[in-house]
Amino acid sequence: MPRVDTTIQPVFVRPPTGDPVPLVLDSPHSGDVYPGDFRAACAPELLRQAEDAWVDELWGAATGLGATMVAAGFPRAYIDPNRALEDMDPALLDEPWPGPIAPGDKSGRGVGLIWRLIKGEVPIYDRKLSVEEVRQRIDRYWQPYHVALDAAVDAAHARFGRVWHIDCHSMQATGNKRSVDGDGTPRADFVLGDRDGTTCEPEFTRFVADRVAAMGYSVKVNDPYKGVEIVRRHGRPAEGRHSLQIELNRALYMDEEAHRKIPRFDRLQADLATLTRDLVGFIGSRP
Repeated sequence: MPRVDTTIQPVFVRPPTGDPVPLVLDSPHSGDVYPGDFRAACAPELLRQAEDAWVDELWGAATGLGATMVAAGFPRAYIDPNRALEDMDPALLDEPWPGPIAPGDKSGRGVGLIWRLIKGEVPIYDRKLSVEEVRQRIDRYWQPYHVALDAAVDAAHARFGRVWHIDCHSMQATGNKRSVDGDGTPRADFVLGDRDGTTCEPEFTRFVADRVAAMGYSVKVNDPYKGVEIVRRHGRPAEGRHSLQIELNRALYMDEEAHRKIPRFDRLQADLATLTRDLVGFIGSRP
């Protein structure tokens, strides 16, 4: 069952414990403490399947290698920090939203700023949400997350003159009925997203893809995930700001239905530590 609490720390910032390097990781979807005012109508175990469970733990070696880690404490199904504020589904609200609104493809699939559906077809709510409660979700959770991530990325850039950022995620082993890749489609072990080469230098994406493949994992780039709001916000390679989304296939480390780790968890965690160490070397070699 999900943990429910009325006082949730919205974001955790884990500073480097090793010599600092211009590398920032964030895990926006690993939060697993559910606000008491969520009042979801669907089964709790379905909500948990939306979590990028233990992704911040999988990348946990990064701080010891000089990186900063930012992680959410709240669940993505409550409010999704990897969505633009305007990507809001008006069908969820009990009155018109008073600010700018531009529902995109994610809202159309039921997974916009505030999720409407889980597993592609199950309604999360049996009610409409008020404008006030959505505003509170933004103010208490979405905004603090982005303030913390912005500060970490900007601090690294100010100190080193450049920064590399990894937006850390996990994905279901196969697509569902509302996925961009279709229901039941098997996915690669790793999917890298740089929004078609716009959010980081191509050498960054290529280096990660090559290292992952050398470890024996299958990898795809921008297929089916290209990256969403977070890499869009932080990826400005012309300014020395490089942002890459990395999706991990959950079958590598967990039983999705039982929501538990499997023995391969430790191997993936060790391989991600090696990948991070290699990234630190890559960053140090950049002109």
